[in-house]
Amino acid sequence: MHEHLLLILGLLLLVMLLVMLAQRIKIAYPIFLVLAGLGISFIPGVPILKLDPEIIFLIFLPPLLYEAAWYTSWNDFWKWKRTISLMAFGLVFLTSIVVAFASQSLIPGFTLALGFLLGGIVSPPDAVAATTVLKGLKVPKRTLAMLEGESLINDASSLIVFRFALVAVTTGAFSVQEATGQFFLVAGMGIVVGIVGAHIFYAIHRFLPTTPAIDAALTVTTPYILFLSAEHFHFSGVMAVVSGGLFMSFRSHEIFKTGTTRINMTGVWNTLIFVMNALVFVLIGLELPEIINGLGETSLMEGIKYGLIISLIVIVVRLLWIYPVAHIPRWLSKKVRRDPSPGWKNPLIIGWAGMRGVVSLATALSIPVMMNDQIEFPMRNLIIFITFIVIFVTLVFQGLTLPLIIKLTKIGEIDDILPSHEQQAGIQIRLDSLAVERLNEKYEKSVTSNSLVENFKDSLQNDIKLHKGHLSSLEMCSNRQNDLKEYHQIMLDIFAMQRKELFTMKREKVFSDDEIRKAESQLDLNELKITGTKHF
Repeated sequence: MHEHLLLILGLLLLVMLLVMLAQRIKIAYPIFLVLAGLGISFIPGVPILKLDPEIIFLIFLPPLLYEAAWYTSWNDFWKWKRTISLMAFGLVFLTSIVVAFASQSLIPGFTLALGFLLGGIVSPPDAVAATTVLKGLKVPKRTLAMLEGESLINDASSLIVFRFALVAVTTGAFSVQEATGQFFLVAGMGIVVGIVGAHIFYAIHRFLPTTPAIDAALTVTTPYILFLSAEHFHFSGVMAVVSGGLFMSFRSHEIFKTGTTRINMTGVWNTLIFVMNALVFVLIGLELPEIINGLGETSLMEGIKYGLIISLIVIVVRLLWIYPVAHIPRWLSKKVRRDPSPGWKNPLIIGWAGMRGVVSLATALSIPVMMNDQIEFPMRNLIIFITFIVIFVTLVFQGLTLPLIIKLTKIGEIDDILPSHEQQAGIQIRLDSLAVERLNEKYEKSVTSNSLVENFKDSLQNDIKLHKGHLSSLEMCSNRQNDLKEYHQIMLDIFAMQRKELFTMKREKVFSDDEIRKAESQLDLNELKITGTKHF
């Protein structure tokens, strides 16, 4: 027990050190961790960590999918739903088919079912890797929205392909017609389970006396319960987590009513997802020697060759698919032509940003070691090794060259979107105007009798007086506790009204979800100045 605990703590410390080093040398940490994981596997004496594949799948996937759903902009997702769907479903199925037939003809003893299994594993790009590489680079908002939306749905579609291929391998039977019907049943009922479960957690958050710590703990628990509930009935746990996450995110303004709760929850989730994303790359490095030893009759060079060929296939298929998806609908529909043309640059960036990552690793590791008590799962180590090569090539090669491509293409904003500072100014004008109206309608007497409230009203109309007048009023009223208490109550009431207004803005789709989220974070910070930080 002590040895396992020490190993886990050592891994966590190693991850932190590697990420800090990656930041120091200015390389996106997913790329650096893949390189480090490869290097770790060659260090003599490094322990080989043996993990239960089912535990790997359960521990990592639900929170990763839930977090992706939570931070997905629903407005952007719906606006670009056509392109996102064609990439998340069409591209995943096409990649799986091409990889299946290519691997069957390329690898001796590789069946078509194993090919679809491999295709389902390597078909979904990773949003974390792409957004980390793109961080700080000037890319169109449309590009980021499409990459994030694609990653949310393609995880679900690829994992369903993986699931059916796994059944085909273990049972030896597969019917396209039956699989198609089962696909819609499993996915649809998974969505139903997710929505029902999300309503239950919604009621718990909203109507029971929770605290910021309890709310944060419940949000961590939610994806696991949604996933396990759906899987218990043999439905898609992935779709349950995604649909539940989207619902909870859309209703977050109703269930998380204090800034303390949101800030506390954000800190918990940022840490959790960071550790999971980083740790899984190191885990594959520690398992790599055992995977190589288990290649059997396949030599290391042959495994590398297969991995490089599959990597080339997934890159080429994505590039060949993305251009027709971007332009053919524009030729067929006048409605689509109303949006500015993506040109050739935006599809190139999206096509080249198809880096594989955590989901592919976790899915590959979830392949069972044994089909039953007597028969080992065929080609398991080779599939995991090829997956590692695909991740290594797409993440390192494409990840390191993507910034260069963006720089050479000199891509600019495609859509007519207001700059961030203008959006923030527009949002703040709406919020300040609402606050002034609230003061005039409900607190007119307090404005004249309470100097703190009077000063707050002035500050809304004059930014220069904000800090000086506020400090002056606080000094004048330092001994007037009733006035201070009344002032705090009024401020909290106004903050609540402003949050409702932000939700109204979100539905109006005038401002981007990112800018509205920034304004909400600022409200949370302002609220903490009054309430203080309460974790329990």
